[in-house]
Amino acid sequence: MKMTPAVIIIGLLSLLTAISLVVVYWPYAERDRTPSRIFRTRTAEEAAGREIYLDNGCVYCHSQSIRAFDWGHGAMRIAQSGDYLADEPVALGSQRTGVDLSQEGGIHPDDWHIAHFINPRFTRPGSVMPPFAWMDIKKLQTLTRYIQSLGLKDADNRLKRQDFWKEKAIQAYEQGPEENVRWLSQIVPKGWRGLPNPYPTSEAALQRGKKIYQQFCIGCHGPIGDGMGPAQPWLHPPPLNFTVLKGREISGGILYYQIMNGITGTAMPFFKRDLESQKIWEVGDYVANFFINQSDADEEPEGIDAAWEP
Repeated sequence: MKMTPAVIIIGLLSLLTAISLVVVYWPYAERDRTPSRIFRTRTAEEAAGREIYLDNGCVYCHSQSIRAFDWGHGAMRIAQSGDYLADEPVALGSQRTGVDLSQEGGIHPDDWHIAHFINPRFTRPGSVMPPFAWMDIKKLQTLTRYIQSLGLKDADNRLKRQDFWKEKAIQAYEQGPEENVRWLSQIVPKGWRGLPNPYPTSEAALQRGKKIYQQFCIGCHGPIGDGMGPAQPWLHPPPLNFTVLKGREISGGILYYQIMNGITGTAMPFFKRDLESQKIWEVGDYVANFFINQSDADEEPEGIDAAWEP
């Protein structure tokens, strides 16, 4: 056979056709169409929010597929093909510049998302996400409905929990600072309430705590801890004013637990996947020293010191 231009072109086209059949069309035809445990179809508003998500390029930074070796935001469930039966095209994203949104629904209440879309630095001071303050509030609410659908049936259950505790949180807030502080302390498990911060206060630890506060907390609680950060106008109940805790028995354990686990129903998220244990203790001690004016971090801890401690 002579290698004429026609033969070369026909050969290349045949090769490309074979590759397409094997790599694209065969897997598509053989794909599993079995719905996963969490699958449900989206509402019309959620579908409209998905269009806003795609139109504004959110897919280029946020993936929606949790892998077996992921250990981060949303990694409470490994993604399955049956999760995406209603998605065309599947919006998995090309890279993980932002957090993985596979299970985002119900992780935060709606008001957190609205504040986050208006300016991501309000809720995540270190975020590189662009602000969407130019988008009208109706579109932001529709976009939020799509984000809150991610995780499907599991997300629905999380949203029910958010709504339940939001009602409780608003009720406590509207009864005044005394009742609000009592409620916030009472929802912490008993074992944590009397637990002092096991690490002594030091200048270095306070500086580390300040840095963590600026990276994660300042957008809601404000630079002086009065709950008047830039996110505050969008949040209900508003962020806690730490200064109302002065003169009350607020242990390091209470601060640790609420930073670690968040306060479901409010904009206070959990940080147990963002911050290691020492960072949580140190940001809690920073809050205790500078905003509450009391700290139990200098009580004598029990047990053996860590290797680096003096």
